[in-house]
Amino acid sequence: MRILIYGINYVPELTGIGKFTGEMAEWFAAQGHEVQVVTAPPYYPVWKIAKGYSAWRYRRELLSGITVWRCPLWVPRQQSGLKRILHLASFAFSSLWIILQQGLFWQPDIVFVIEPPLFCAPAALIVARLSNARAWMHIQDFEVDVAFDLGLLSTGWMRKLATALESWLMQRFDFVSTISERMLDRLAVKGVDESRRVLFSNWVDTDVIRPLNIPSLFGAELAIKPGTIVALYSGNMGEKQGLEILIEAARLLIDQVNILFVLCGDGGAKQRLLELAKHLPNVHFLSLQPIERLNALLNLADIHLLPQRSDAADLVMPSKLQGMFASGRPVVATAHLSTQVAQVVEGRGVVVPPGDALALAKAILYLAQDPQERTRLGQAARSFAVTHWSREKILERIEQVFFLAE
Repeated sequence: MRILIYGINYVPELTGIGKFTGEMAEWFAAQGHEVQVVTAPPYYPVWKIAKGYSAWRYRRELLSGITVWRCPLWVPRQQSGLKRILHLASFAFSSLWIILQQGLFWQPDIVFVIEPPLFCAPAALIVARLSNARAWMHIQDFEVDVAFDLGLLSTGWMRKLATALESWLMQRFDFVSTISERMLDRLAVKGVDESRRVLFSNWVDTDVIRPLNIPSLFGAELAIKPGTIVALYSGNMGEKQGLEILIEAARLLIDQVNILFVLCGDGGAKQRLLELAKHLPNVHFLSLQPIERLNALLNLADIHLLPQRSDAADLVMPSKLQGMFASGRPVVATAHLSTQVAQVVEGRGVVVPPGDALALAKAILYLAQDPQERTRLGQAARSFAVTHWSREKILERIEQVFFLAE
């Protein structure tokens, strides 16, 4: 098949949507399919165009046998609701003629567009119809709902208009997929027929991310004392994660000298977090690490931390959870018990209410003091990752849907 992938994030971005999109494209190419990608220059999660790329120039490159078209993108230095809209719209506008060109002259069989941004959906539909291809929308998070629920955009008539437009677009795709059961249920609310809804989970390579039998190299690099319990957060440091609760929990546990919080990553909220934690000796920050050091990083943890804001419940399914589970370590998550995140973590970690720093601190202390419980929960997490989030199983199933759709 010829598969045209259209989305704002792609490798060499190390985290989030770009990482998964790159792995998906490379997997399909390895199966013998022709794959092309229309995307932006790498900028996430630091919100800065990567070295060697330009924000204003078009570029064609060959990555792992895949033709990648890079289109101009405006990246704001500081984020707001309006600036984020302009950021996403800049890519949709600059990529329009490239995606149309591919549809008219390359003639794909599948046009696979990734939300966010929703702005790209109209062009993807047009290209699919022009080339007689199947139109497939994949939703990594419901950006419209997230923007309003987190207060990034004002509610009222604007929300009604945006929601109506989103539903109208979704209902015109041949297939609409998303990454969790609860998010799949939300597609039904938005009017997508059951026959066109597809579960397409994110995944983890459980051969690459696995428990180590030796201490992580990060322990020596950070001069962490033997016997220290590391509570690790690794991922994007954005506003929707609610990461300030980690600083509050560290403050509550400051007298527990054997517990160290390590926060690894970059993003729009990092500077604020650094300010909040500047007088806390039990908090250590790391920059985003290269992919080849990811397994060592995840094995640094004795406990993984997964904070979420309550108003983001079931709007996103954190992709970092797959790596946490695969590393064989227990997770402490902030989530309401009714959410899918809580249901997945239960029995493989500890779930506490969102926004409750005291409950988070108590859960970390509980696991820090019980190594047998950490082992039991970590083994259960690893088993779940191997059974449910295998990359090969997930992508083989999606490939079969692609063949049926062709």
